[in-house]
Amino acid sequence: MDRLVGIDYGRKRTGVAVSDPLRIFSSALDTVDTAKLIDYLKNYAQVETIGRFVVGFPVNMDGRPSEAAADVEAFLKVLEREFPGIPVTLEDERFTSVLAHRTMIDGGMKAKDRRDKASVDRISAAIILQSYMDRTGGAHLNVNPDAVPESMARNVTKKRRK
Repeated sequence: MDRLVGIDYGRKRTGVAVSDPLRIFSSALDTVDTAKLIDYLKNYAQVETIGRFVVGFPVNMDGRPSEAAADVEAFLKVLEREFPGIPVTLEDERFTSVLAHRTMIDGGMKAKDRRDKASVDRISAAIILQSYMDRTGGAHLNVNPDAVPESMARNVTKKRRK
């Protein structure tokens, strides 16, 4: 099954995240020098099938695009040209950096390690992707009901103890 790729685009470096094959959860994958991002994505696409790109879109608190939106829009043109068959979805990235820092704190990451901006970018990409999957229902399973073992089928009832 294909994967979703989350992107937290930045001028210098970009965070990349990926969904699991069932599209249930996202994982921080890497932080890439933005100049090398397209090559990185092409290499990834040779190993895994990409079903969609989910790109964080920077907006102000009032919902209008921020100054950084122009950079993302330029990147989107390149992304669509280099990967014409893969759909792209924009996801609001407000507060992702704050959530990334909170995640690092909650995960027990030391203060020194939390200052690494590359970690913030990776985790932000995972938050952007997870937000998209949560909003859209994420998993798109095409399961043949006949292939599900009886023990896992919902209509199987357990014998009651007397």
